[in-house]
Amino acid sequence: MVYISSWDEFVERSIQLFKADPLSSRYVMKYRHCDGKLVLKVTDNRECLKFKTDQAQDAKKMEKLNNIFFTLMARGPTADITEVTGKEQPDMQPSKKGRGRRQ
Repeated sequence: MVYISSWDEFVERSIQLFKADPLSSRYVMKYRHCDGKLVLKVTDNRECLKFKTDQAQDAKKMEKLNNIFFTLMARGPTADITEVTGKEQPDMQPSKKGRGRRQ
């Protein structure tokens, strides 16, 4: 279990690992507040990929990776992940009017 130092390499290799065997792949996040460290781990019981960071800006990257994995898990390993932007658009609800007269 060697830590991968490059974020881009970790993302690419973890996606390939998941697509190769989606039924036995696992994705684990672990945060230690006392150390301020976030560790991400992707494994399929044969290969283990780990990424460790203490940078707050990597939280957005982690959120994007979560969305990629959610897409792959929901749509299947052959899903197109280029459309995943990492930010969901909330459904627009009609605005509620005040307690005035009805027209």
